[in-house]
Amino acid sequence: MTLAQWLKQATMQLSKVSPLAADDARLLLCHQLQVSSSYLYGHAEQTLSPANQQALDQLLSRALQDEPIAYIIGRWPFWNIDLEVAPCTLIPRPDTELLVEQVLSLVLPENASVLDLGTGTGAVALALAYNRPLWQVTAAEKVSAAVELAQRNASSLAVTNCTVLQSNWYSAVAGQRFDVIVSNPPYIEPDDPHLAALHYEPVSALIAAEHGLADLAAICRQAPAYLRPEGWLWLEHGYNQADAVQQLLSDAGFSQVQSRRDYGGNWRISGGRLNR
Repeated sequence: MTLAQWLKQATMQLSKVSPLAADDARLLLCHQLQVSSSYLYGHAEQTLSPANQQALDQLLSRALQDEPIAYIIGRWPFWNIDLEVAPCTLIPRPDTELLVEQVLSLVLPENASVLDLGTGTGAVALALAYNRPLWQVTAAEKVSAAVELAQRNASSLAVTNCTVLQSNWYSAVAGQRFDVIVSNPPYIEPDDPHLAALHYEPVSALIAAEHGLADLAAICRQAPAYLRPEGWLWLEHGYNQADAVQQLLSDAGFSQVQSRRDYGGNWRISGGRLNR
């Protein structure tokens, strides 16, 4: 079987479970052969070895069981960096890039200090540190396996201005203050029907009590103690939570409270500036 033939067959099968079947098939093939997408176009008639075809069929079988492609290949792009991913963390999503875009747009000191709460793979923290080498970024994460994963990502990106700490929200940064706090915490309600499509991802990183607002509320409530005067807090939240999160920010003493829409037109992030 040639590369082109395998791609065609895999795309047809994956179209039953994925709207991005052709892209997914290419990712699997590139991963197995350890080549770039451009290689596939120039070598479409290359014949697969029996060993590669067997391995590819096993990868395809996993994808047909709805296992995320990111977990199968173990890597995923985010902003302008590439990250190792694993089932101990959420897969970085394009909507979360809005947090990076927003923080990079703020007027901050040249050597700004930033705290990313619940960093997971390190996606937000590492994207900020990678693009602002003079910033000092702290990435806080409760799950030890995720801490190790984020540390590996920092090492592979040669990012030296990001420190990854094991921390239950603010627990490991007592006494420190930051110019910006950013977070993509759990915000899905326990009975949300969208959870069915996320069964491979860690529930602890998805679900929050109090209609999905418990962690968002805790972060807002405690943030003033960890921010410098006029520091910013920016949070990702559910598409229907912008009003509630704006109220949480206002109640915690933030001004200039505002929200931004994601690339699908949904209200996705909200933030404010500490009013002191």
